[in-house]
Order: sequence, then C-alpha cells, then structure tokens
Amino acid sequence: MQTLSVQIKDDYMQQFMNFVKNSHSNITISKDKNLEFDPYFYERKKDLEQIIEDSENGTMEMLSQEQYDHEMEIFFKDLKANANL
Repeated sequence: MQTLSVQIKDDYMQQFMNFVKNSHSNITISKDKNLEFDPYFYERKKDLEQIIEDSENGTMEMLSQEQYDHEMEIFFKDLKANANL
C-alpha cells in the first residue's frame, strides 16, 4: 500500500468522495493531524532533520553564544539604519 497527500478542489469534493466510496476496498482515507496544523509539516521536518545532521557532522558552522550575540547586534544595527532610508 502507498500513502499520498491529495488536494481536492472544494467543488470537486463530493465527486471525489463518491469515487472513494465506490472504491472503498482499495482506498483508505484518514486525516493527518500534522498536516491539519501545518500543511508543510513534512517538508519542515525534513529540513530540520537535515540541519541537525549538518550541525552534528560539522557541515554547518555553529556559532558560540558570543558570536551569535555579535552577529545579531550587527544585523539589528543594519536593519535600523536601512529602515531610516
């Protein structure tokens, strides 16, 4: 069995549900709670897993708290300076 995510136009929903009802022995429908809260849940999860892997294997540079604070201070100064343009 395979799992797919399907988007259905509102005006086609009843026809789709009729199709599913007629194919009930081959199709199971269930709601994914993760997708109800965040339609991009699985994409974000994959991205986060990649970030974690990259930080653990050293591919992604990690900043110390002091480096982070310094970078954020520069960022906010630049942001404030550019907001006044």
